Amino acid sequence: MTKRKAAAHWPDSAAATNFIGEVLHGYARAMPHIDVRGLTMYFELHGEGPPLLHISGSGGDLRATMPDRTLLNRTFTGLHYDHRGLGQTNVGDAQPTMEDFAEDAAALCAAHGWDRCHVMGTSFGGMVAQHLAIRHPSLIDRLVLNCTSPGGDAASYPLHELQHLSAEERADSWMPLMDTRYVPGEDLPGLAGFTQLLRERQTADPSADSAAGNARQLEARRHHDATDGLGGITAPTLVCAGKYDGVAPMVNSEKLVAAIPDAILETFEGGHIFMLQDPEAMPRIRDFLLA
Repeated sequence: MTKRKAAAHWPDSAAATNFIGEVLHGYARAMPHIDVRGLTMYFELHGEGPPLLHISGSGGDLRATMPDRTLLNRTFTGLHYDHRGLGQTNVGDAQPTMEDFAEDAAALCAAHGWDRCHVMGTSFGGMVAQHLAIRHPSLIDRLVLNCTSPGGDAASYPLHELQHLSAEERADSWMPLMDTRYVPGEDLPGLAGFTQLLRERQTADPSADSAAGNARQLEARRHHDATDGLGGITAPTLVCAGKYDGVAPMVNSEKLVAAIPDAILETFEGGHIFMLQDPEAMPRIRDFLLA
């Protein structure tokens, strides 16, 4: 695919710190549903440039994750979507596997006429991206895996074990997983004003469909194990990790890099959402994708 040089108006590090509330430069182009593999899948396209598929994490909902505001929209055409059973995509008829989530992503790209694109998977999305890269190597130009794990003996934190807790207990458990430096009653480092929003998302009362979709996603996540196929990934791969991640500890990223041929590891100041905490993260990802 044709590469494009970095846009001249990419913000410097100081400007990037305004990502959460002030980066309003996404360009909304389409926000419809599309029929994919028996699902009615909600997706959004933002930005201009080479195609970039964004694969989101556990419990993701585009109504809450602000895909129109990602800094990468300044350089790429970003395809974002709600996983089956989450956000505005329906649940489907059966318990999905990790392979199903990967095939959903591949089918969505095909429906948009994308036979080759960059892929960035974050957390659960990084797990999906691993299976996608193994099963559809010709689809992926460059691969970014953020705050994720290969599975097996290097699995991410078992989030399904938090589901029996009350909403407040779940939020209390969630915060130190987001950043191991978390001090109760204080903001997460680098996220002043955003910490309460994270708690509120954990304590929100989901609809019946959302609860069902989330449970199915966590069940698939529980069985994630891509270790046997990682050595066959052919796309140039950047693995990004937060130093204080309690969900996907650094050792898991190191194992990904050891298993994927010629993969590169970058570490950032932050936890599981280092992309919001470290202003160097998104520019580094952009540069890798444009290389």
